[in-house]
Amino acid sequence: MFFLQVIICLVSLFVLIKSADFFVAGSSSIAKHFKVSQIVIGLTLVSMGTSLPELVINIISSFSKHNDIVLGNIIGSNITNILLILGISGLINPIVVKKNTTYKEIPFSFFAAFILFIFLNDDLINGSDFSNSLSRSEGMVFLIFFIFFLYYIIKIAKVEPVVEENIKIFSFRKSILFIIAGMIFLFVSAKFFVSSAIFIARFLKISEAFISLTVVAVGTSLPELVTSAVASYKKNSDIAIGNIIGSNIFNILFILGISSLINNVGYKQFFNFDILVLLYSTFLLFGLMFLGKKHSIGKKGSFFMLISYLVYLYLITLRK
Repeated sequence: MFFLQVIICLVSLFVLIKSADFFVAGSSSIAKHFKVSQIVIGLTLVSMGTSLPELVINIISSFSKHNDIVLGNIIGSNITNILLILGISGLINPIVVKKNTTYKEIPFSFFAAFILFIFLNDDLINGSDFSNSLSRSEGMVFLIFFIFFLYYIIKIAKVEPVVEENIKIFSFRKSILFIIAGMIFLFVSAKFFVSSAIFIARFLKISEAFISLTVVAVGTSLPELVTSAVASYKKNSDIAIGNIIGSNIFNILFILGISSLINNVGYKQFFNFDILVLLYSTFLLFGLMFLGKKHSIGKKGSFFMLISYLVYLYLITLRK
């Protein structure tokens, strides 16, 4: 039974990622039919499309009140995005970072993680009468911040040079079919993935939090890994880092915002360590912009990121 659940977990993860690809392909094609510029498609549909696995898994987990998976999936994915994925991408080729990203987008990503820490520690901020959870009202605040971020993206899209991307245009009917099929398989595969991941965690007598911070987080970050690694290989630094920073902001502000609207997200204080690691990861990324070659992630910085990720994995293994 255990090995069957492992197979189900792996197969559902593969289907989950491919379903996201179909959804993004159909959505991008529809956008092109309506003559939406490619830069806007890239900054919205494509970048957010890589976070679709996290979104659907969190929706499923929120309805079933698996709070550890809701939080662990997002916090773990964001740590993985920076330390593992940017670490690998930077080893392939140095990543050159624009000043806008250095001074605005990376700090905004840090701000989102810091606000998450504040919202989840009501008892530390306001006294013991407050419960540790992400409430619906706090989720609404996240969504308001996300709207501001979208406004910022639209402003950038107007002034940045248009980067032509190879977006395949399908017939209108086929595009709609891709969107519908992508969404159906996203939810079905996510449901199987969550249930099998929970079974595996209980069978191995490890916490849902641990498996969500590791297996689920890395699994749902595979689209970001593929996107950033390929972009780095092609020396397209904007996509390599923009995909990661945009995804991290989207994960916290939009996905956790939606998750908390479905149900208040209960919080266990041991997650504080993981959020602090996320804050450290984001601050490390910011600091690397001023070490060595300015506004770039070189091989030494990338190697240090990967070492940091391995140390983090070791530390959370001790507490499982």
